[in-house]
Amino acid sequence: MSTKPFRFSWQSFAADSPKEWTERAKKAEDSGYSAFHLADHYIGPGIALDEAAHPIQNLAAVPAIMSAADATNTIKVGCRVFCTSYRPAAVLAKEAMTIDFLSEGRLELGLGAGWVSSEYEAMGIPYDSPGKRIDRLEETIHIVKAHMKAKDLNFEGKQTTAKNYQGLPGAYNDHVPLMIGGGAPRILGLAGKEADIVSINYNNSAGNLAGSRDTDTAEETMKKIDWIKDGAGNRFDQIELEIGAYLTIVTDNQLETAESMSGMMGMSVDQLLSFPHALIGSIEYICEELEKRRELYGISYISFSDNSAESVIPIVKRLNGN
Repeated sequence: MSTKPFRFSWQSFAADSPKEWTERAKKAEDSGYSAFHLADHYIGPGIALDEAAHPIQNLAAVPAIMSAADATNTIKVGCRVFCTSYRPAAVLAKEAMTIDFLSEGRLELGLGAGWVSSEYEAMGIPYDSPGKRIDRLEETIHIVKAHMKAKDLNFEGKQTTAKNYQGLPGAYNDHVPLMIGGGAPRILGLAGKEADIVSINYNNSAGNLAGSRDTDTAEETMKKIDWIKDGAGNRFDQIELEIGAYLTIVTDNQLETAESMSGMMGMSVDQLLSFPHALIGSIEYICEELEKRRELYGISYISFSDNSAESVIPIVKRLNGN
């Protein structure tokens, strides 16, 4: 399906020291990763995080992205993805374009509608209906794209406002790659319409990561790609498809490992091995599997988390750009 070259992102959530953070960003760059990303989360350990069933992120995205950019020279930096509920759209656009300016055009800007219900509650931010959150995302995209072009901003929507001033700075190289992430029909249709990169994520409509992944199987992922196509129309071939390989284990004992994980995931071994967000097997197997999935789904951009990013460096070096 896809002939786009492979790219890889290292998504990092936490660091125990400033040195560890900057050295990790440098390692990602030196190892052939295309981008170094954070997520956009704020709450530390506690009841709210337990309810979210989400990894701890101890760094705020904006300053941590800029720190990673300052420590590196060529790698893209960004957030996978910024929650458009957490900042006014005008503020997010200004901060994003400032990062792009100060990094000399290395921002990869990810946007999403937000989904961690307990985090909203913990921070006192209204957890609006999915429709209202996606409306806000759509309006934010409009403002960001105008700011990117250093245009006069004259937008007043139902959720966002940016008017009577010029958006500065504009994009350092006239355009910032825009990633939009999600796992449900409307947001993926919007991503197909507006994004350079579509991040195919879990369907997080439950507001947390607990429970079944029935909406994220191989079969459901094909549906997600159809939703992207519906939004994209004749521009689908211009879009880069990205996915997070959240459960990645490099091992020569594939079946034993998959059997030990299948119960926790609520899947059979075969289902787990074909799960688009999992890669379990040897370096050789994972390389071959990624090539098969690129052919099947069109996904050429893979994100790895801290728990696997170092172990897959041989894969990144072998496939990056091919």
